[in-house]
Amino acid sequence: MAESIVRAHAEGAGFDGLVEWDSAGTGPWHEGDGADRRAIAVLTDHGYEQDHVARQFQPAWFAELDLVIALDSGHLRELRALAPTPRDAAKVRLLRDYDPDADPDAPGGLDVPDPYFGGTDGFEEVLEMIEAASGGLLDAVAEALDSTSVASATPGEERV
Repeated sequence: MAESIVRAHAEGAGFDGLVEWDSAGTGPWHEGDGADRRAIAVLTDHGYEQDHVARQFQPAWFAELDLVIALDSGHLRELRALAPTPRDAAKVRLLRDYDPDADPDAPGGLDVPDPYFGGTDGFEEVLEMIEAASGGLLDAVAEALDSTSVASATPGEERV
């Protein structure tokens, strides 16, 4: 869902051809499968397109990536543990770090919950969280595209 939503917002903001968006999971559980039918329904209801096929994140990808977005703190830890270098580990950020209204002290912190074992309402909630963070993420990407260095990037300064 995050890839579809952020990609659509990025296209609307004029990032076509400037930034590559992609998604992968931290494990092989659904590798080769399409998106969950509930995710597809919610995305479609909100005007988003999707053509997702699940795959597992590979540590070798860090060399080509400027930013890796995790949706929850567990995935953040897993992805940072996969990173071959400390610089690569620093590329991993939580999506909701980019939501100015997200409360890290609220129940669930900055995690986007996995709606898989619930109903459609959970997918709607996730969509809202992703949309809320998309603007801040795109602002950070725009700033990074304008900057000359990604090496010292902090939230609000990285390039995807």
